[in-house]
Amino acid sequence: MERHLAILGILVRLWGALAVLIGLSMLLLGAGALAILLGPDGQPMALAAGLTAGAFAVMGTFALIWGGAHVWAALLLNRRHHWGRAVTLGLSVANLLVLPFGTALGAYALWTLLTEDGRRLFEPAAAAS
Repeated sequence: MERHLAILGILVRLWGALAVLIGLSMLLLGAGALAILLGPDGQPMALAAGLTAGAFAVMGTFALIWGGAHVWAALLLNRRHHWGRAVTLGLSVANLLVLPFGTALGAYALWTLLTEDGRRLFEPAAAAS
C-alpha cells in the first residue's frame, strides 16, 4: 500500500500542477481581453471584452485555488499527515465529476485511501514507526 500511496501523491501533485498551469493561462487570456478593452480600438468590443476578461479571471482564479489545494494535499499525503488523507478524499469526490482523468484519479484515490491498509498508514502509531 505504501507504493500506491506514493503513486497517488505523484498523481495528485501532477493534477494540481496542471490545474495551476491552466489557471495561469486563463489569467493571461483574461489580461489579453482586458488589453483589448483598454486599447485604442476597444470601444466597439467593450462589452464582449469585459465579459471575456471577467470570465477568464474567475476561471483562472478558481483553477489556481483548485490546483493549489491538490498540491497542498499531495504534500500532506507524502508526510502521512491525517489532514492529507481527509483533504485528498474530499478533492477525490469532486474529481469524480471531471471526466475522464479526474474520474480515474478520484476512483484511484478513494480506493487507495479507503482500504484498511490505507487507513492504517495515517494512524498515529503507523506514522511514528
